[in-house]
Amino acid sequence: MPLRRLVTTTAAVLTAAGALAACGQSEEPRHAATEGVYVNTGELKYQVQISRQLTARDFEDRDYLVGLPAGAQTLGKGEEWFAVFIRVFNSTKAPHPSAQKFVIRDTTGKEFQPVALDTAVNRVAYRPEVVHGGDQIPVPGSLARENLTQGGMILFKVPSASYANRPLELHIAPPEGGAEATVDLDV
Repeated sequence: MPLRRLVTTTAAVLTAAGALAACGQSEEPRHAATEGVYVNTGELKYQVQISRQLTARDFEDRDYLVGLPAGAQTLGKGEEWFAVFIRVFNSTKAPHPSAQKFVIRDTTGKEFQPVALDTAVNRVAYRPEVVHGGDQIPVPGSLARENLTQGGMILFKVPSASYANRPLELHIAPPEGGAEATVDLDV
């Protein structure tokens, strides 16, 4: 009998501890200390699949660097291409627009804006759009979703010197207002 009571009491304590530990954690955080973690901003969840430097001379990376605007095809002295591949999820029943504003900030406060890509030419570029309830972008079956990165690409020009000021942090501003989400990028 005492053993049965001990097991029942232990199970009750563990259940209560689990409920308390989960209290207030029903939604994803607004900040992720690494890639792959879901962050909430507005009504949508964002997940950085991967971020990495791109090299224009690399055969794979050349395909990511199509659709650049005139005058932006070359890098300045000490700059590098830096790509963030992201997915967006809508777990609500209502449609919501995805973020249009992204910024990378280093630990000194320097900010880097995305390079606008022609999405008619660059099929892996991130495209802000309305994400319907229960849906995601990039949509399954699209090149952006089915390539190795499995996300829409947001392209930046980042000075090489900024890699010394890590972590680089991606800021995601919700289009419908509210607090932004941030992700520390694995550089």
